[in-house]
Formats: sequence, C-alpha cells, structure tokens
Amino acid sequence: MSFIWPAMLLSLFLVPLFAVFYIRLQRRRRRLGTSTSGLGFVQGAAQTGIGARRHIPPALFMAGLAIMLVAMARPQTEVKVPRVEGTIILAFDVSGSMAADDLKPTRMEAAKTAARDFVLHQPSTVQIGVVGFSDNGFAVQAPTDNQDAILASINRLTPQRGTSLAHGILASLNTIGANTSEPPPELYSNLLLTPTPEPTPVPQGVYTPAVIVLLTDGENNEAPDPLAAAQTAAYRGVRIDTVGIGSAAGSDLHINGFIVHTQLEEAMLQQISQLTGGVYYNATSAEDLLKIYDTLNPQLVIKPEKMEVTSIFAGASLLALMVGGVFSLLWFGRLP
Repeated sequence: MSFIWPAMLLSLFLVPLFAVFYIRLQRRRRRLGTSTSGLGFVQGAAQTGIGARRHIPPALFMAGLAIMLVAMARPQTEVKVPRVEGTIILAFDVSGSMAADDLKPTRMEAAKTAARDFVLHQPSTVQIGVVGFSDNGFAVQAPTDNQDAILASINRLTPQRGTSLAHGILASLNTIGANTSEPPPELYSNLLLTPTPEPTPVPQGVYTPAVIVLLTDGENNEAPDPLAAAQTAAYRGVRIDTVGIGSAAGSDLHINGFIVHTQLEEAMLQQISQLTGGVYYNATSAEDLLKIYDTLNPQLVIKPEKMEVTSIFAGASLLALMVGGVFSLLWFGRLP
C-alpha cells in the first residue's frame, strides 16, 4: 500500500497522546472513587457490573480516529482489474502514390480522415498504434488509449517514397510484440547472416486480440514479398484487414518531370487479408473503416492497477465511531 499524501501520516502521533490523556483521566477517576467510596456517594465499577466495558467505547473512538487519520493520507493499493482489451495497428501507406487525387482531396488525406473517425469511435479498452511505411516501415505511435496522441501521430503523416507492403506488415507485428509482456521476435533484419527456422504457427482459426489495418493503394514496388510477410502474421495469429485507398481507374502523378499512372491494386490486398483471416474493404467512405472493429477478437486480461481506497478507510472510521457512540449511550447514557 502507498499513500498520495504520506505527510498526513504524521498526524497519527495524536492517537498515543489521546491514549495517554485517557489513561491519566481514568487514574484520576479511580482516585476520586477511592476517596469517596467510604462516604457511600458512589459505587465501584465491580459493584455496578460495568467493569472493563467502560473502556470499549473510548477504544472504538480512538480506533476510528486513527483510521480517519490514515484516510486523510489518501491510501492507494494495487488491485488486479479484469479488462477486455484489444490492439489495433493502423498501418498507413505513406508512399508517393498516396498523393494521387482519385479520392478527394488525396488518397492520403482520405485515409487520414477515415482513420481519425475510426479512432474516435473506439472504446478506451482498445489500444491503437500507428505505423507508417513506404520503402521501409517505422512505428509512429506505440499502442495507446490516448486518443489525442493517436490523432496527432496520424496528422503528422505525409507522402514519401516507394511502397513496401511487407515492411508495413513487419513493422506492425514488431509494434504489437513490443506492446506485450513477451519479448518481440525478430521478424526481419539484414544483420541476420544465417537463416532462422520458421516460427511455429498457431492452430488454424486461433487469433490474438490484435489486428493490423493496412491502409494502402496496394501498389507494391519494393522487396521483400508482401505475401511472405502476411504468412508471418498468419503464423502468429494476427489478422490483417486491408483497406483499399484509391480507385480502379487510377490517377496520373507528376513526379520529377515524369507522369506516373497509379491505381488501386485490389488483388494483392485481397490475398493478404484472405491469407491472414482478415477482411478486405474498399474505403469509398469512412463508414467502411468503422466495420473493422467488429472483426477484432478481444480477450479478457487481468492487469494490476493502482486504486485509491480512501473511501473504504473513511467508511471504516465512521463505523467505528458510530459503534462506539451506540455502546456508550446504551451503557452509560452519554458519549465518552
């Protein structure tokens, strides 16, 4: 147990002072009782049958005071809270082709608008991370339930260079792995000089409480093979929902004096989603993206959280004071 205001615990020194005052008061009463008992004005405690009961109400009052002083220090304890959680990684294609305007105002802005709407509709128990990829993949925002941080990371995305869907998938898997208690596996690195064994696949149809949402036009022009990366996700039980950004007719881009035609390649995105047990969406509107949450497979997890228990201590203090007052009124007709 810890305390938000630990300095208030110094007030507990008042309790021994009250105890010393009570003991001295009782001694004084006994002396007065002894001096007057011979005159027949009072009877001793043993004769009245009260005995040690006279000390119970004051003891309850002092216990209630001590508990109240502890409550003033605002105690908090760690409790294990069950929560239904899931993780969603929004993987954005930030390649140059996302600057095309076949979706207005551009593919990139359409994807960002849909994603922002999606984030605002998610419950607080869902962790959302943001990954960007062009000719490589990079984490923009670790999974969090802080919507302001997520939206700010989405707003920072801008079109860059080529497209490697595989890097986007692998970066997303590494981000999911970094958000779990287990160390993330090293999925891809050019520093590995010897081949590594393939990971043991999870049983077919078993999925983790995490999903990757791949927002892209599907044009892949960089290694490695995106289907191999998708297979790695399937081995780990991570679904990939693909969102096609763009139109089949496509659009012309002017890049460094050249005209480049770019269009939505749905076939690749459909293969990726099918391979991982996900769903392909053609993002003609922001509403399509909102359907993705229905495919998330959340799980019940137990997480330790610090919880303030001041109210419990305050309630216990009032209970002790009330019981002490009731006993005092019943036995002595007065409060101590």
